[in-house]
Amino acid sequence: MNQAWLFNRGENYQSYKMLGARPHVSPEGSQGYRFAVWAPRAAGVSLVGDFNGWDPQAHLLQSYGTTGIWHGFVEGALEWQRYKYAIRSSSGRTMLKADPYARHAETRPGTASILYDAENDYQWGDGDFMASRPDALDAGPLNIYEVHLGSWRRYADGQVYSYRELAPQLADYCKEMGYNAVELMPVMEYPLDASWGYQLTGYFAATSRYGTPADLKYLIDILHRSGIRVILDWVPSHFPRDDFALARFDGHPLYEDPDPQRGEHQDWGTLVFNYGLSEIRSFLLSSAWFWIDEFHADGLRVDAVSSMIYLDFGRPDARPNHEGTYLHLEAIDFLKELNRLIRKHFPHCILAAEESTPYPDVTKPVEQGGLGFTHKWNMGWMNDTLSFMEADYFARGQFHEKITFSMVYAFSENFILPFSHDEVVHGKKTLLGRMPGDYWRQFASLRACYMYQMSHPGAKLNFMGNEFAPYLEWRYYEELEWFMLRYPRHREMSEFVRDLNHIYLSHPAFWEIERSWEGFEWLQADDRDNSIFAYARKAADDKETVLAILNMTPASYDEYAIPVPREGSYRLLLNSDAVRYGGSGYGGLDREEAEFATDGLYRGDPARPALRITVPPLAGLYLHYAGKRKE
Repeated sequence: MNQAWLFNRGENYQSYKMLGARPHVSPEGSQGYRFAVWAPRAAGVSLVGDFNGWDPQAHLLQSYGTTGIWHGFVEGALEWQRYKYAIRSSSGRTMLKADPYARHAETRPGTASILYDAENDYQWGDGDFMASRPDALDAGPLNIYEVHLGSWRRYADGQVYSYRELAPQLADYCKEMGYNAVELMPVMEYPLDASWGYQLTGYFAATSRYGTPADLKYLIDILHRSGIRVILDWVPSHFPRDDFALARFDGHPLYEDPDPQRGEHQDWGTLVFNYGLSEIRSFLLSSAWFWIDEFHADGLRVDAVSSMIYLDFGRPDARPNHEGTYLHLEAIDFLKELNRLIRKHFPHCILAAEESTPYPDVTKPVEQGGLGFTHKWNMGWMNDTLSFMEADYFARGQFHEKITFSMVYAFSENFILPFSHDEVVHGKKTLLGRMPGDYWRQFASLRACYMYQMSHPGAKLNFMGNEFAPYLEWRYYEELEWFMLRYPRHREMSEFVRDLNHIYLSHPAFWEIERSWEGFEWLQADDRDNSIFAYARKAADDKETVLAILNMTPASYDEYAIPVPREGSYRLLLNSDAVRYGGSGYGGLDREEAEFATDGLYRGDPARPALRITVPPLAGLYLHYAGKRKE
């Protein structure tokens, strides 16, 4: 079937195999590169590059019928040579544009595309991992480590590590720390470091900051060989105005919506894709397919979904659509098509929406009327949790519902609970810095917060550095404060998070039933005066039960009574107040295999056995049901 025809219909999901620059042999046997670019309203297109002295008259491209595609062949063009398209607009102005489908690009401040032969550029070694990947919706633990490659590690002189240098370090670290997935902040090409990668200019090019496309494949391969999934941040919501890139590509709005009110994000200074244009759908769908297929990505986290689905997102003067609502119908249709396509062809692929509004059914299948994502970031949970944790201890009772409310809607979507990069920048402080009180209380409170996150229904995500509780906010231009691990409190926090992560991974009660009340039961949700919360997490068929008890104030209790699901013994699985984690060791709960037995019935619910336990200050406890006591 004609690939250009499919592209014009919005149905070419691998348009990167037709457009862009590829090695080619002419009918006469000459070796070089074949070029193709979509510029439907251009008066003419030519190639400039290292292969012709950047002469816009040297290699003129030919139009391909009415497709809007211009194509041509350059004999002798070599891999690694730089190039651009010289596009002459209908007004006679000539613009030098980077290739929207380039596989490689100059490192900023350079803006040229680079010829790259992606055919067999890397030999993968992750076959066993690929063959064993489950469906994205299958029950299983998902503990995500969010990483910005340019600031996770750096050399002493401030230079960044390459993809290949990062690969073994990141894989080993994640495995040791108990993360089974990595989410990479955008690794597609982008010009501005301060955008963190969220203003893309290269939707098919791995950023050259850290190496070549083959080097990025190596990083993903090494992570896979260590059993770690790789989720890529992907940004179909907007793109920058840079003249060398997609903006007004053929002299007119092309990739962007031509209506300035719909086609611009004034707050961000960026442009919005024209989702109603078939060729733009082919472009974006191909980009998603490309990273999943060619780079073996296990998931895409789709950025800024809220900005896509609402016409009035950041636009107080927005006009409604033809139905009289402020939904961006074309963008919603695009998202449904994207998710339907990926779910059909790549069922292993996690499709996570960064979506912060009450828009319904984000993770319901498209066939059932939903948007079709597999996961949604639970921004409400994150905001409520941090609001509660920031409150001083004497006042936390006033914010009691910030903890309990999340269970009202916990099963309405398939959620990820994120403490992401956005929560440790722009003056918000680090997670540790948000905790009130003195040094000891801050660390204790953060440990309790992590106990809450890991036992609450939903997958988990933490930004790099959260695991050792730095005091300084994240800075994209320097590495994390790894030196803080020389100090006991930060080292103890790291060891605590490591143990907490591994307990989460190894106990199905925390993740086997995420979408219904069968996997969660409140035991104590009403103790506002003491800010103590207790609940049970349950695996399928009652094969495992773990109690989570959270004391969110510095008070301690020697015999706190909790109603429990079953009579018998409950063995201590984890105590965030243990001395080895920097805790107080209150009540002697540091001893191995501490165990509590039910004692009579609970006063407030005569049908329930009662468990009377020691509750340390500002602490979380996990208790594993060990069975009925032997007489």
